[in-house]
Amino acid sequence: MTQDKIDMINALARKAKTVGLTDEEAALQKRLREEYIAECRRSLEEALRSTTIVYPDGTRKKLRPKDKAET
Repeated sequence: MTQDKIDMINALARKAKTVGLTDEEAALQKRLREEYIAECRRSLEEALRSTTIVYPDGTRKKLRPKDKAET
């Protein structure tokens, strides 16, 4: 996500608190927030995929994806 989009999210949030948003602005804010959340989730998933646990005895184990049935 670009800094311009993040700035737009923040500007719309400030405007919503002060004078309110039009329907078009509210829809844009919702779309931008969903895009931002999706990007954060992708970033977190990538970080977890590259995480390795190092135990006190020196052994290493990569994290594995959680089964969907376990949630």
